[in-house]
Amino acid sequence: MGALTREEILCRLRERILAFATSRGVRDGAEDLTQDVLMVLHEKYPHVTELTELVPLSFQILRYKMLDRHRKTLRHGEYNLESVDNHMLVDPGDDPAMQAEQKERVTQLIASIQQLGERCQKLFRLKLEGHTFPEIQQILGERSINTIYTWDSRCRKQLLILMGGVWETLSLEGKGSVPHKETVG
Repeated sequence: MGALTREEILCRLRERILAFATSRGVRDGAEDLTQDVLMVLHEKYPHVTELTELVPLSFQILRYKMLDRHRKTLRHGEYNLESVDNHMLVDPGDDPAMQAEQKERVTQLIASIQQLGERCQKLFRLKLEGHTFPEIQQILGERSINTIYTWDSRCRKQLLILMGGVWETLSLEGKGSVPHKETVG
């Protein structure tokens, strides 16, 4: 049997890459990941023609692509999404009082954030942009991630004080209140 061409090897390798990606729980995007890996092999590694080199290289690229996809979905909050069909959708226009309260809270939040120091404002901005704490550490040029955690804690405490000591005002009216437990002696 003759030697396989690079195209034949890639066709066979495609099936293995797809099976691997599917087996790792990436069912929806397995086809896309496979295509991405093949594109990287085609564009960046045209000189690699041996099967013994292509297989480990392609699976390493696939692992990197899967990690990248995982980070993106985590950063965008796409994990554990529930179907919209499972929930009753409430028209936000139905309750003007709730809209007014929300607008008031947002106005108060913006005013409170503007009273914070520059470092706290920058930290909140980076968090709202979706950066993780290690990414914020690099952006701010800090050597220790614990410094970032400390800043975050202090900034949140300052913001809470500026917001009046509570994040939200909830009227419980007895709902969800825990009855006092009597000790039995």
